[in-house]
Amino acid sequence: MYVKRHYHIYSTIRWSRKILLNGFLYSAAVILIYEITKIPFYLPWQPISVIGIAVAFYLGFKNNSSYDRTWEARKIWGAIINDSRSFATGIISLPVSEEVSDEKKKEIIYRHLAWVIALKHAMRAGKSWEHNGAVDKLVFTPHFMEEAIQGVFPEIKRYLSKEEIEELKKHSNLPSQILLNQTKAVKELEDSGQISEFKHIWLHELITRLYTDQGMTERIKNFPFPRQYASTGLFINYIFCALIPFGLLDIFIQSDSLHHWMTIPFSGIIIWIFFLVDRIGDYSENPFESAYNDVPISSITRAIEIDLLEMIRDKDIPEPYPVENGFLM
Repeated sequence: MYVKRHYHIYSTIRWSRKILLNGFLYSAAVILIYEITKIPFYLPWQPISVIGIAVAFYLGFKNNSSYDRTWEARKIWGAIINDSRSFATGIISLPVSEEVSDEKKKEIIYRHLAWVIALKHAMRAGKSWEHNGAVDKLVFTPHFMEEAIQGVFPEIKRYLSKEEIEELKKHSNLPSQILLNQTKAVKELEDSGQISEFKHIWLHELITRLYTDQGMTERIKNFPFPRQYASTGLFINYIFCALIPFGLLDIFIQSDSLHHWMTIPFSGIIIWIFFLVDRIGDYSENPFESAYNDVPISSITRAIEIDLLEMIRDKDIPEPYPVENGFLM
């Protein structure tokens, strides 16, 4: 996620330079063919502008829907922060006894941190409809790049026993299994008589809320923005942008003060703007795909780690992720 006030225009152009270059090359090819052949294949601008209005409305709908997915993802991870604090507070508030020692409380909170980390890595896994850019190309965020390359198990080995990690490796959904182990640990406290039935139910409800948070974030991750909307928007954008040079040629060829070669820069800029808007929506559809403008779940996870470790007065508290070149991941 970019956290400075504005993107620099150079960064925007660099991100969309292929679109800009292709727009200029296509427009130049159309005008060059006209210059060589003198065939009057230009088209009236009015019907093309009507198509442009339809495309603009469609892109607006697509981008609003894409933004809704990103914003919902951020709200879900905000809920994970709140529910993590509530769960940790509930565990810390348990009366200390032989069965519920400080070490036992720390073990349960450690397991919760392992769940958050495992969920983060599960959300970063690539899907067929995502862009799936190479992680080693995220040179602007070296801390995140190192984390993504190492994977989940080196990161959770601090919080779980070797035996539990080996058991988790047998399952496909690590976060669900970690919460299952958490449920068993809380049940053991009730069975030993160290917590009341009411306290057990309350803690179980907190774990259920964590399951709900996980399910909601998995819904966004595993259900793509409907492909018919994404594909149709791209197709009609291509059709409209392909007609732009022909329509602008009709305008400029009638002007005494403007030469028809002016079609090239104006067509290239219009094509670039429409495809840039489409590209922004395209990259907002999937807020967990390890791109620079995704929801910063790595930074959120680290913030949860810091909060909970400070609650239990842990001595080994990691540093927050730094803002690297304007980005939080």
